[in-house]
Amino acid sequence: MSQESPKDRAISVPWSDTVRFIRQLGHDLRNHLNAIELQSAYIDELADKTELKQEIKRLRDMISRLTTTLQSLSADLGEIKPNLISYPASDFVEDLQKKIAREFPDNVSDIIWEIKAGSAMLRIDPELLTRVFLEFFANAFQHGRGEGNLVVTARIERKQFIFTLQEPKEHFRLSTENWGHEPMRQISQGHYGLGLNRVRIILEAHGCEMHAQYDSSASMLVTTLTMPLAREKT
Repeated sequence: MSQESPKDRAISVPWSDTVRFIRQLGHDLRNHLNAIELQSAYIDELADKTELKQEIKRLRDMISRLTTTLQSLSADLGEIKPNLISYPASDFVEDLQKKIAREFPDNVSDIIWEIKAGSAMLRIDPELLTRVFLEFFANAFQHGRGEGNLVVTARIERKQFIFTLQEPKEHFRLSTENWGHEPMRQISQGHYGLGLNRVRIILEAHGCEMHAQYDSSASMLVTTLTMPLAREKT
C-alpha cells in the first residue's frame, strides 16, 4: 500500500486562524498606506509645480482606494454583534424597498414585490439586516443574471417571517448544498468570496435560516430566509 507523501497532504487551516491572519495583514498594510499618505501630503506641500501636484493627487487617490478596500475586507471578517430591537415586519420591508431603490436606481423597475407582512413584529438589527439584503440584490444584478424580473415575496407563516428572492439565472453551475458556508471559493479582482459567508453569520445572529435552490427548469435561483417573529409580551 502506497503511503501519502508529506508534500501531497492538503493543509487544513481553521477558519478562525484564517480570519485572524487576514485581519492582521490588513491592519499592517493599512499602517504602511497611512505612512505613505502622510509622506505624500508632505511632498505635496513642498511641490510648486501644477503637474507635480496633480500626480501627487492621483497617487493619494490610489492609496485611498486601496485603504478603503482593506477596511471593507476587515469589516467583512469582523465579529457580529447585533443590536436587536423590536421592528414591524411591514416597516422593515418598506424601508428595504426605499433603500434598494436608492442603491440600484437602474434596476428597481425590474423587481416585483409581493408583500404580506401584516402587523407582525421582528426582533432585528435593521442596519445589519439591511446589509444582508443589499448583498443579495447586488449579487442578483451583477452575477450571471438572466432575462426577466426578480420576484420578492415576504409573508408571515406559522409565526415566522419568510422572505423569498427569485432571480433568473440562465447559466448557474454552483452547488447550493453548503450555501454561505464556503468562504473564498469564488474569488476575482476586487471580490474575495466573503459576501455570502458574512450574510450567513448575520442571519444566524438573528436566529434566521437561509436556504438556496436552483430550479433548472425555470432557470431560477430561489433564496429563502426564515426568521422567527418577536416573542409576544405577556
